[in-house]
Amino acid sequence: MKQQRNQAGSALVYSTEAGGRMCPGCGEPMARCRCKEFQARPPATDGIVRVTHETKGRKGKGVTLVKGVALDAAALAALGKQLKTACGSGGTVKDGVIEIQGDHRELVVAALAKQGHTVKRAGG
Repeated sequence: MKQQRNQAGSALVYSTEAGGRMCPGCGEPMARCRCKEFQARPPATDGIVRVTHETKGRKGKGVTLVKGVALDAAALAALGKQLKTACGSGGTVKDGVIEIQGDHRELVVAALAKQGHTVKRAGG
């Protein structure tokens, strides 16, 4: 989504030509805002959920990553909560990826397969 910015770097807030207030996300007038349309659509995936373990950028602390789940934001957050509860661990959902603290790959693969997802362990 492209946001309109002037030379000083600030975003356009109101325009008499465009019909009033401008959306801060997409830069369109509020009447023609497309942000909710993009958020409501689940990301396109190949149908395979990939479970990996990663330590990069976390000061050596490992996290289990779940990528490729074709769910909208609310359902993805609910699935993340179920997986965190099953693992007895903390975590978060960021940019369509579920992050669970610790190495819980086997538990997560079993839980997702039980729910009917096609699951693969990816990485090392």
